[in-house]
Amino acid sequence: MNEQETQLKKQHKFLDFLYWNLVVSVPFITACIAIARDSTLWLVFYIITCVLLVMVIYRFFCTHCPHYLQGTKTTKCMFFWGVPKFFKEKPGPLSLLEKTVALFIPLVVVLLPLYYLLLQPGLLVIYFLSVIVLCTTLRRYECRRCIYSQCPANCVQKDL
Repeated sequence: MNEQETQLKKQHKFLDFLYWNLVVSVPFITACIAIARDSTLWLVFYIITCVLLVMVIYRFFCTHCPHYLQGTKTTKCMFFWGVPKFFKEKPGPLSLLEKTVALFIPLVVVLLPLYYLLLQPGLLVIYFLSVIVLCTTLRRYECRRCIYSQCPANCVQKDL
């Protein structure tokens, strides 16, 4: 890896936000297409559930993140740009509940559309490949440079 890939990322740029949200949109839109082909009601339920679960992550996980703690009125990170800080900042380590939320909620979001994706094997393949690309790209380009040392996925080398 070159030096730019191993330097800690102390702040995100708007282009980071655009990039990561585009990467996340591929599995999300794939799931929406699979669900919409069968049920508009379940599509609405899925979208509302995803929004609510992301807000739970924002509340329990993101409020500890150094990007959230930067003293601004809005969040400027790779997933949330310009989102007001609805919740009180919580510097310090994550509790067991917060770690559980950070690991369990994304798993729920990924597995939630599985029934509808199983009905359409082509979309299922696209969905899981895009989730794998999202996770491996996050791990490779963000988790190795993350300043959020309390994150369960953080894999910054200790000598940095």
